[in-house]
Amino acid sequence: MLKVAVPTRGNIVDSHFGHCEAYTIFRIDENKKIVGSEVLPSPQGCGCKSNIAATLRDKGVSVMLAGNMGDGALNVLTHNGISVYRGCTGDVQKVADDFAQGKIGDSGEGCHHHDHDGEGHICNH
Repeated sequence: MLKVAVPTRGNIVDSHFGHCEAYTIFRIDENKKIVGSEVLPSPQGCGCKSNIAATLRDKGVSVMLAGNMGDGALNVLTHNGISVYRGCTGDVQKVADDFAQGKIGDSGEGCHHHDHDGEGHICNH
């Protein structure tokens, strides 16, 4: 079972990992189907300075499908064994399903400053 987290605002991928409302965690089975999900409220403050990476790791998350994030957040997630795919936009369910089907790769784009405007790149489909 693979667990994938998506920074979420409403039902949309939040464009900035560290300031999302919550993380939607999807469970993907060996048949590449989403078999369940849960919502984990985001801690207050910046994501790279919180314990969210360790919390997600402890919940079994091994992949983060994100909009944009700075190097600090990327490093914290990576050091916690979570692979990061940046540049995701749109409906969180569709993004998770596209990932399960092998349609998503990392954009290689990150935030280079904290007041980023959130204009992300669409995941490599």
